[in-house]
Amino acid sequence: MHLVYRPTPPSVNVNSILSDQARTLSPTSTTVHTPTKTPVSAPSTAGSSLSADRMHEIAPWAEPPTPPPKSSRGFPLPSKTSFSTFGTLRMGSSSTLPRPRTSDSHSTLSTSEGRSQSRLSADDNSMRDRFGSHSSTVLETRSVHKSKSSIFSLPKLRNRSKSRLRANSNDRDHISLQNPPPIPDAHVFKHLPSPSSPHECHKKEKGKDKSHKKKKSSDVRPPSPPPKPEPDKYDEDALRNIDLSQWRLEELINEGIIGASGQPASRLDSSQEISSPSSGIESSLDNSSYYSPIHLSGEFRNPFLTPHSEKRHGRIITKRSSWISPKDHKPSWTAPESWGVGNHDLDAEYESSVDEDYGNEAIKAPDEERLSFAVPTVDLDPHDTIPQPQPQARRKRDKGKKRVTPYTVRIYKDDDSFHEATMSLSTTVAELVPSLNEKLFIPKHETYRLYVRERGRERLLGMTEKPANLIKRRLEHHGYDANDGIILLRGDRLSFLIRLIYRSSLFTPDKQVTINSFENIDLEGRALVAIPIAVHKSAEKVISLKLSGNPMLEIPLDFVQSCTSLRDLRLSNMSMKTVPRSVQHVATLRKLDLSSNRIGNLEQAFLDNNSCLEYLFLQNNRIENLPWYFPRLHSLTVLNISNNKFRAVPPVVCKLVSLANLDISFNMISELPEEFGKLTQLKDLTIVGNHISQFPDECSQLVHLRKLDCRRNAITNLCVVSMLPQLQSLLADHNAVHGLDLSLGPCLQTLVASHNEITQLSFVPGPIGRLPYALTSLDISHAKLSSLDRFALGHLSSLKHLRLDHNSFQSIPETLGDLRDLETFSCSDNKLNELPGSIGKLQRLTDLDAHNNSLTQLPLELWNCAKLERINVTSNFLGIWHDPPAVDPPSECASVSGEGSTSTLVQHEEVHRKASTSSLNGSASSSHAPLVHSLKRLYLGENRLTDDALHPIMHLRELRVLNLSFNELQDLPTRFFRELTQLEELYLSGNKIASIPTEDLHRLEKLRTLYLNGNRLITLPQELQMLRALTSLDVGSNQLKYNTNNFEFDWNWNFNKTLKYLNLSGNKRLQIKVEKRQTYYGHGPPRHPNAPSSNLSSFTDLTQLRVLGLMDVTLPTVRNGSADTPEEMDDRRVRTSASTVLKMSYGIADALGKNDTLNMLDLVQEIKIDTQNVGAVFAMFGRSQPLRPGYPGAHANRLAKYLRDRFVGNFVFALNNMKYGDDVPDALRRSFLEMNRSLIQALRRPPRDPRKNSIGTIDKDFRFSPPVDQATMESGAAGIVVYFQEKENVRTMYVANAGDSLAVVSSQGVAHLVAHRHDPFDRSETARIRTAEGWVSPSGLVNGMVDVSRSFGFYQCMPAVNARPDVFQYPLAPKDEFVIIADRSLWDFVSFQTAVDIARTERDPMIAAQKLRDFAISYGAEGSTMIMVIGLAEAPEMEGPKRKPQILDRQIARLAGEVSAPVGHIALVFSDIRNSTHLWEVNPGMATAHKAHNALLRRLLRFCGGYEVKTEGDAFMCSFPTSLAAVWWCLRVQSELLEVDWPLEILECEDGKPIYDTSGLLIARGLSVRMGIHCGFPSPEPDPITHRMDYFGTMVNRSSRICGNAAGGEIMCSAEILREIKASIYGKDETEYTKSQPTQAIEEIRQMGLHIVDVGEVKLKGLEVPENISCLYPSRLAGRQNWGPEGITESGSRVPFSVEQMRELGLICLRLETLTTSRILNVMPERKGSIQTLSLENELSECHSSLKLFGDPNVLLPPMNAQSTDSELMALLDSLATRVVNAITTLEKEYPSQPQIQSQSQSAFLSKDRIISALEQRGELDERTLEHILSVLNSI
Repeated sequence: MHLVYRPTPPSVNVNSILSDQARTLSPTSTTVHTPTKTPVSAPSTAGSSLSADRMHEIAPWAEPPTPPPKSSRGFPLPSKTSFSTFGTLRMGSSSTLPRPRTSDSHSTLSTSEGRSQSRLSADDNSMRDRFGSHSSTVLETRSVHKSKSSIFSLPKLRNRSKSRLRANSNDRDHISLQNPPPIPDAHVFKHLPSPSSPHECHKKEKGKDKSHKKKKSSDVRPPSPPPKPEPDKYDEDALRNIDLSQWRLEELINEGIIGASGQPASRLDSSQEISSPSSGIESSLDNSSYYSPIHLSGEFRNPFLTPHSEKRHGRIITKRSSWISPKDHKPSWTAPESWGVGNHDLDAEYESSVDEDYGNEAIKAPDEERLSFAVPTVDLDPHDTIPQPQPQARRKRDKGKKRVTPYTVRIYKDDDSFHEATMSLSTTVAELVPSLNEKLFIPKHETYRLYVRERGRERLLGMTEKPANLIKRRLEHHGYDANDGIILLRGDRLSFLIRLIYRSSLFTPDKQVTINSFENIDLEGRALVAIPIAVHKSAEKVISLKLSGNPMLEIPLDFVQSCTSLRDLRLSNMSMKTVPRSVQHVATLRKLDLSSNRIGNLEQAFLDNNSCLEYLFLQNNRIENLPWYFPRLHSLTVLNISNNKFRAVPPVVCKLVSLANLDISFNMISELPEEFGKLTQLKDLTIVGNHISQFPDECSQLVHLRKLDCRRNAITNLCVVSMLPQLQSLLADHNAVHGLDLSLGPCLQTLVASHNEITQLSFVPGPIGRLPYALTSLDISHAKLSSLDRFALGHLSSLKHLRLDHNSFQSIPETLGDLRDLETFSCSDNKLNELPGSIGKLQRLTDLDAHNNSLTQLPLELWNCAKLERINVTSNFLGIWHDPPAVDPPSECASVSGEGSTSTLVQHEEVHRKASTSSLNGSASSSHAPLVHSLKRLYLGENRLTDDALHPIMHLRELRVLNLSFNELQDLPTRFFRELTQLEELYLSGNKIASIPTEDLHRLEKLRTLYLNGNRLITLPQELQMLRALTSLDVGSNQLKYNTNNFEFDWNWNFNKTLKYLNLSGNKRLQIKVEKRQTYYGHGPPRHPNAPSSNLSSFTDLTQLRVLGLMDVTLPTVRNGSADTPEEMDDRRVRTSASTVLKMSYGIADALGKNDTLNMLDLVQEIKIDTQNVGAVFAMFGRSQPLRPGYPGAHANRLAKYLRDRFVGNFVFALNNMKYGDDVPDALRRSFLEMNRSLIQALRRPPRDPRKNSIGTIDKDFRFSPPVDQATMESGAAGIVVYFQEKENVRTMYVANAGDSLAVVSSQGVAHLVAHRHDPFDRSETARIRTAEGWVSPSGLVNGMVDVSRSFGFYQCMPAVNARPDVFQYPLAPKDEFVIIADRSLWDFVSFQTAVDIARTERDPMIAAQKLRDFAISYGAEGSTMIMVIGLAEAPEMEGPKRKPQILDRQIARLAGEVSAPVGHIALVFSDIRNSTHLWEVNPGMATAHKAHNALLRRLLRFCGGYEVKTEGDAFMCSFPTSLAAVWWCLRVQSELLEVDWPLEILECEDGKPIYDTSGLLIARGLSVRMGIHCGFPSPEPDPITHRMDYFGTMVNRSSRICGNAAGGEIMCSAEILREIKASIYGKDETEYTKSQPTQAIEEIRQMGLHIVDVGEVKLKGLEVPENISCLYPSRLAGRQNWGPEGITESGSRVPFSVEQMRELGLICLRLETLTTSRILNVMPERKGSIQTLSLENELSECHSSLKLFGDPNVLLPPMNAQSTDSELMALLDSLATRVVNAITTLEKEYPSQPQIQSQSQSAFLSKDRIISALEQRGELDERTLEHILSVLNSI
């Protein structure tokens, strides 16, 4: 080996010299400049060799550098090869073509603005400008040299001419101190690997046996250069103060041939892109053409080689070496990594943690542009020149650059002092550090580093990270916009999100940790950067080590090797981009947790070395694929790769044959591969939140699968997986299943298929000899089923839980009684008219929920259910309740414990009279009905129960909860409470009760909740004070007017001091008067022991009170003028205001719920910005549901109160400080974010004495007192704000919400949602959470903790959960009636439209709010409930029906009463569904679609004032008192048919598929309805059967014929109707009926718009006189006139054929036909190349004589494609069906069954008795199944 001497250019700095340490060696012999012993100049020629001894004298590499003599200009450098001996190089870009040299001086290395290092000419400033500032090189490997503060002051050396190859120095200078050899031109190093940072080289050496592994490249940039010192001077002090612990001489050692990434050259892949530091451009590298074996001379000993070096493939690979003495070359000892004394580069490690946005969505700075050149491969002579790029290129780039606004960022020190630094988004840490050192007066000998602290963790920033850009990304993750962030970057406002800290890195005190057990060590979240020393000492004892949440990126190898018993290692939430390299050396590792990091690749992890690994958790990373070695993990049984970036199942996963648990949830996987069936040992599979549409047939091989969770995908069929033999649980809700086949496996116990488009439920019998089903839980709620097959239901004999909610069932089969194990049965929100009588057989039934149906009575057999504890039949039409039947004394026990037969029951005559005392005591036997002893909760709200129907309820002595709200009760029976002594909750709201029976009221000793709101109470009885346990009392919205101080006769609240909830709001006539101090001894002793001795009008004695409602109540005042009410506290809400704000009336209703704590708070306040801009704020803050388990004592109301008290002040401040272009939505967003910021700062402040803070003010130093606990710190609160702005007499509503509280507007009875529910399952929210480095669990929790994706608080989940609201702007119109604001307790149980319908039944918003709350409680809400109703306009008059309605539909019954049948001059409308006959024949979704069609038409009839005459099939005949009311109804029907939730089968057929016009507007969707309108004088006559008015005459016939001339989606009208339209809508010639047209109809028609098409005179069928008709369309549906729907065709009504399905049927046919020839059909794969063709031909030749037949389906099957018509497909289907039948017949003849063979051979056949006996001995069948089998055998 030879050395080359070269002079040093004057502009070379230390960083440049160090960057040149690793250079490649020439395969040929090179020359060196040999110094002489006499002080003479070095010779100018090269060629003499150096001996090893001489080399020791000139290369003292291992000793620390000392300052050279002042006359010296040299510096020790490693040897370099001669550039004349370089082999053939390659180029890669047009920019690297040969260029003339512009200077004879050597290029020097400089850095600027974080760009790549470039070697520039010292004499040519243009070259320096061209490459130094703006040339950007993408370094695919980590070739970044970090600048050190101790090096910045080093001077640059003098320039040396390239024409002289010897040193121009003093003869006395030793050659070791002379200048380094010359640096070649830029083109020479263009294709060489960029020199690695010495620290990276050292870092790579730590893995001594990793030379065979590849290193992933990353784009990084070198730091900026140090300040340029004065030339020709040495700063001796700077050289003496060099930090030797940071800058080691090991940097000068050429550790073999090192690539750009710090890897040995032999490890470089040819595909890697290597950048030269001197070129400034990218180049591609082929290793084989650059490096050849290195030949060493015989006498020269390479001082860089140590005993640890190796030669691999002719290249020197140097492992970690110790210091080399120039006098002693003995092998040296290497310090362990855990000592931290080696050249451990923190920069290199933390470069791997450079923060980037998830999904490659990194935010680029405006000036962060990179140049990238493709370098073509050409041969280049090293002496050739390369043309330089012209300076104009840079000037053009600079000219087009956008000017960057500087950011001011606050940087803290350890003592909390700070410095505000101004920087751009592209400023790197390397560029920032010199400025910080200067501003903060950091000594030159100290090394300070920049750290970032966020989410309670702290880490070191890499030198190429951009602090301002990092802060900007964090702001966006937390919900801030760019303009918001610029404001917040100043001051201390960002500390709760992110904080930059500048501290010394030399002396970091060790964290003091306490370890109780060295076997299971938990060090999570300790901010540790290294393993504690105490753990090192007992490493061999460690079994479980938890290091999650710490900033350490590497674990020392020597520590890992000492952990000989380590089984469990957890490294989650550590911001790692790569797996620590030492992990692979843990041979005993069983469980590894790498979740919630930034790992994008596992190639370098080599986890296959952990051969015992069983559990691997990789969720919430950035992995796109798994490495090739994964199949080597033979012991791996649990793998979690959820919440990553997989677009397909990694192929290596299918090779993990031992895998038992696999979770691939929340990726972007669209299909499962066929190889997935190879995972035969899989037991638990979770694929939630992907895009999978079907299971491949190979999934049937998953014979050990027990649990399958495939929720929230797009799966259409479950047949493949439902029959798996070991499957026990199948969760498939929120998919696209439209046909559910109950072909279930023998072990399936749980099937959840809710929220699907199921319209068909079929039953496929199981094999004989096996139980029909083991299914115990079935959930098919929220589907589109209209009927339930009795055969299918009866065979589910093992069912324990059955949910049929939210379907369209009208009846339940009687076979329900066969489900003898049924425990819970829910069928709410259907169309049920009755329950089956067989329900009395269900002796294990405990819960029956049938609310919101059309039930008129409950079956008498229900009394026979012995274990039924809960019945909920709210919102039905129940008018009576049967008396309990008498039980025969001898069979009493049998009736309770037997099979539930009703033969033992003697039915009593129905009683329709008030109960008397004698009737209650008369029949003792009636009290023994089984239901009397079991029923505990009964919900009968919103029915038609009268006082006479209460007698049976009085027998239910075990009742705990009784809800009779919103019935027709007036006077309760006198002894109503006599037997109900166990009552705890009683709801009597919304009746007409004027008084409460008091005789037995004192017996209700356990009563805790009493709701009497919305009645006609004038006074409250004094006996209420006897309810000792009463905690909640609601008597709001009554007619209370009494003297509350008259406690002798009337009730006073001071006698019930246990009250927590008291509502008197809405009693506008109630006056609470103050009387002076009262005494009770004048009338004897007090009647009650709790009688107060002071003012009875005061509420201050109610110390446990949580909610006090006194709205619209006249309150007393004391001397200071304030109401004598208790003060509001964190856990108390007092409402004393009026119910009108800004001329808008409103009402509030709430409930504490089961937790008896106040979790929700309301805010109503009027604000005034200026004289022309006033508004009102209605807000709601809190959390409705109780906090999750594990948070005992958490006080969520403290957060809600803080938000409530300070929101208005923040909002007004934001409104007053809006910038140009901002609007109210910006102010709302900033208010939410500012509240969230100030809340966390208040929570973190230490406590102090409580200080009163007024509402609407901003207290910058607020502190909670008493201090908050950890549970409150980790809790949160949802928020919704509705702001009404009245500006220039225009009202606009703005709604901002964060969480699950929503707002709904009623516009003429139609619900419009004006908020967004932030559900983690929402795909848009899931994507945002993933971008913010969060994750969603299969249970729908963010980071496994929070069930909402946006909220105040929950700071432990930031920024995945933030407080950025969704803001909606809604211009108010006269048709807008009211707004409903509520938390999730309402919306989880009541739909938006149902809530609007319920609220419209009440004119008073207060009563409407209370009614909605009571409905929520009746439907099952148990959390803290709050509902607010705000009236926007005068409520419509809701006239109830004058007679009992005939339409038993609860949704329709809530609407306004039906108008009386019009007579005289009326308008008739006929409607019909196009192609309805064929739809009923061939489309399974027609039944559900028909119900939806009828519901819509009937609903709109109530709004438009129409009368339903009759229906025939799917045709409607309706009458209207005016013509325009009929037109209005038709227009609304045609418009709203587009928005109906139609079944999938309807939307897939030609008659119902969506159709768009030429402008892209939707004009048709779902059922198509034709309509016809005509007016005149028909002959009215009531129908004798239905008692409804019917019409006859010529006018009726003409109306029907006009409808017959309309096509689907058209409205045909006669000339009389058109004349009325022109008169009323367009103001033309008035008619005699113009003035009688309804104003509302005219305004609505004008608003909708009307498009009229004149059809002309048409001859109507059966009528002699032709009619001039016209076609009407709503304006937005005018495109229908060019649509032209086809006539009646059967193909348009059915679900279209799928070509793929036809091909599958054809393949089945081919396989069957092949079997008839005793061969098997093998489908030939598609030919992709000649190699595959040859292999296929070889296979065919080998199998020529085999039983396989190779064939191409494209050749064997008839042609079919997407262009095939229906007739062609039908003909093909008929042909294939015939071929299948023929093939099966042939197979039956050739291969008869075994019984037939035995019969033909007259062999002994097993008798039926022997079969039954054998089955009994097996013990797998129950008696009932055996009886069924025996009956089948007997029939043979």
